[in-house]
Amino acid sequence: MRHRPRDFSVVSGNAVTVAAASERAAPGRGGIEQGKVVNEVMPKEKIVEGGRAWPSANVLLTVGVVVVAIIVLGGVLLSGDDEPQGAATVPSDVLVDENSHRLTDAGDDSVTVVEFLDFQCPACAGYYRNITVDVERDYGDRITFVVRNFPLDNHPLALSAAKAAEAAGMQGKYAEMYHALYDNYEQWAVTEDAAEISDDEDRARAAFDRFAEEIGLDLERFHTDMDSDAVAKRIEADKADAEKAEVTGTPTLFVNGERFTPSGETFAEVKQQFRDRLDAELAQ
Repeated sequence: MRHRPRDFSVVSGNAVTVAAASERAAPGRGGIEQGKVVNEVMPKEKIVEGGRAWPSANVLLTVGVVVVAIIVLGGVLLSGDDEPQGAATVPSDVLVDENSHRLTDAGDDSVTVVEFLDFQCPACAGYYRNITVDVERDYGDRITFVVRNFPLDNHPLALSAAKAAEAAGMQGKYAEMYHALYDNYEQWAVTEDAAEISDDEDRARAAFDRFAEEIGLDLERFHTDMDSDAVAKRIEADKADAEKAEVTGTPTLFVNGERFTPSGETFAEVKQQFRDRLDAELAQ
């Protein structure tokens, strides 16, 4: 279901103009819709849009290195609305199946985090660098962290990146490729001048090959698996479950089957809220 786009601003560092060119966040759901260019000037790390802020929107940024600055310096992509980003609660067999990739695994009775992600999504990269990579490290022996594919059509290299991750998984190296894609986001996901989201498939494929070699994959098999029906079916299965969970954008996270909907306006605030949620679940 489409929702009408609403204006929003994204800032990191000093006051800066950020253009949301050709993409906008669907209100409060993290999805992307086509829209007009929106320019706003805001002070440091202030993201304001019509009231409550939601940290699950992503946006095509067209102002120089702002894409990288937002991700590295801890700005956050927010839009405002009270609509959810997925069903409030979702059955476990929808969120996780036997083939789902686990970054950490603390057993069947552990607290389970599920993230639906898009590897080219700037907000997903921001969540990774500011929130989830630390959670994976700090809670790894206490929670099961599952990641599912939900590549958005608005991100031209998202599907190829998902295929690269899944192909690495065919050789037992999904987690390694997952980390390589986000740790080296600037090398393939944005243009070389960091002016906008990239659509350069050849450049991205060359980067994926470098990552594959660095993590010790058989490169010929990696290429074959990327283009295989098996990989395509895994991604489609994730997308089908995302639709059942009413996921419309990325990143969307669930903790023990309940959608995580923070109210923070910066990554630091959202990170604390997420950790508080995990601590509360672990204490039960």
